[in-house]
Amino acid sequence: MSVLDRIAERQLVVVTGKGGVGKTTLTAVLGRLLANRGKQVLLLEVDPRESLHQALGTEPSGGEVVPAGPGLSIQNLQPGAVIEGLVREKVPIAYLARKITESTAFHQFVEGAPGLKETALLGHAYRVLQGGHRPRTDLVIVDAPATGHGATMLAAPGLLAQAAEGGQLGDMASELADFLADASRCGVVLATLLEEMPVEETLELIELLWAKLGIRPDLVVANGMYPALPHGAAPTPGMNLWRARRRLNEAELGRLTASWEGPLLKLPLLPLDRGPALVKALVALLHEADS
Repeated sequence: MSVLDRIAERQLVVVTGKGGVGKTTLTAVLGRLLANRGKQVLLLEVDPRESLHQALGTEPSGGEVVPAGPGLSIQNLQPGAVIEGLVREKVPIAYLARKITESTAFHQFVEGAPGLKETALLGHAYRVLQGGHRPRTDLVIVDAPATGHGATMLAAPGLLAQAAEGGQLGDMASELADFLADASRCGVVLATLLEEMPVEETLELIELLWAKLGIRPDLVVANGMYPALPHGAAPTPGMNLWRARRRLNEAELGRLTASWEGPLLKLPLLPLDRGPALVKALVALLHEADS
């Protein structure tokens, strides 16, 4: 079974990595690829700047579920809106629900409760998978915050369960923590560039995920690798720069593989702007790399 076949068996996949390494594009690529395999996939974005729709050529989500092609949809989520939605669900009287969500105490609780925001976002994904979404969803892929913040998100339900010490909120967080700990249902994909700082942060995150959560990533994807220099290329300044970048990529690839023995796929740097054309090209390349 290939690594992408294994990822296709998951229900929740969290994609993270250092900022600027192509994490959002990789989320779009994985979503498109797995939708092409017959999965019903929802991509959840937590960045309020909303860039996932640009990769897939859709309208911005603004909190709504937006179709992005056969079997694929996207949704931008903000924790405050998710938590307020839960209040409205639990308090069916609109006036009372509004009084709660507009109160100072409520906002202090949302800001101060450890792990509440992250748990709300992951809890939304869990509820979608439990049938709280139409059309049916087989797999949710979360375009998570960068590097350490991604690890914090995964740890949040366990922290909240301990802090809440039972009750409805604690039970919900505990159930979600158990779900995230199930490696047959949940997975992590890391994105990196083959440069010094991104590789360093990737290796640190791999150690952190294992030490704190007992999680090993399903896959590390190295984005934007310079292709090999054309045979017989003249030593022009442009070609010399190309050669230098390729050597740097190769050196960092060696450092990465020396410490990470798990699945690793490489994607080349392509002369395409972010958008559907880039996603389509990378889907084909990622499928080929996994074959």
